[in-house]
Amino acid sequence: MSKKINKRIKVLSSQSGLRVDMVVAKVFPEYSRSHIQKWIKEGALTIDGNLAKPKKILKKGELIEINAEESAILKDEPEDIKINVISEDKDIIVVDKPSNLVVHPGAGNRKGTLLNGLIHYNASLANLPRAGLVHRLDKDTSGLLMVAKNEKTYLNLIKQLKDRNVVRLYKALVVGEPLSGGTINRPIGRHPRNRTKQAVVKSGKEAITNYSVKKRLNGYSLLEISLETGRTHQIRVHLSYLGFPIIGDSIYGSRKKYSKGTSEDLKEKISNFKRQALHASSLKFIHPTNEEDSTFESQLPEDMTKLINSIKENG
Repeated sequence: MSKKINKRIKVLSSQSGLRVDMVVAKVFPEYSRSHIQKWIKEGALTIDGNLAKPKKILKKGELIEINAEESAILKDEPEDIKINVISEDKDIIVVDKPSNLVVHPGAGNRKGTLLNGLIHYNASLANLPRAGLVHRLDKDTSGLLMVAKNEKTYLNLIKQLKDRNVVRLYKALVVGEPLSGGTINRPIGRHPRNRTKQAVVKSGKEAITNYSVKKRLNGYSLLEISLETGRTHQIRVHLSYLGFPIIGDSIYGSRKKYSKGTSEDLKEKISNFKRQALHASSLKFIHPTNEEDSTFESQLPEDMTKLINSIKENG
């Protein structure tokens, strides 16, 4: 889907003496400075009908016009996939993703992803990298994701993640009972023998996971987790490394499925829980437009709540 951009502004006295890219970026904050420079180089931005130069200094009364046609960045097909939007404004969408939904198209998953659903929900998202998704969750992890609706917001949220200004909290149901909370600071990289897995390895990238115990549940625990870094499978790898694998994690938790004293009935219920019991429960970030703290919460999904009740009954 191509997108036509037609905009015009008259230079005000307060804007006189400033560079054209600075003024356009201020008037149209949804576009980055580099995007505006691209228009200038392509001849899509004119001043009084003349092609603008990159460092052009403006004068009061000049007419700036932008006439651009841009092809969509994404070639993926929009699909009518149900999306649980819990909050939306002109800059950001916050989505509560169910389990069993892939976030981005990839090998073996070209369709049926959250990205396909997002560009059906809002076609303009096809003009943004990853349809505005600034972070991701594993297919079988449920919970909150933030989606930028314009370029400036996308770049801002990416920077907040990089600067560790985004607080992401997760709930995980694990095998075992940690004595207390703590921090796991161990590097994560490709598993040395199984290249489809991640592992704690000396050559890996820095990975920091904080955890606290919310409930002890007869040999199992509900943990709250916050991330300081965002490595692939970070929570799952770190908790398994610590000796408290997430229930239902077929990749990192298969060696220790049950706690001692687990009844046969509960073992069957845990065996039938077909995804890792991990939920992204809270998101906190600085809103790029009003610069206020924005916090969103998501309750535990029904499948995890039922499993917790079954564990309580086991005692």
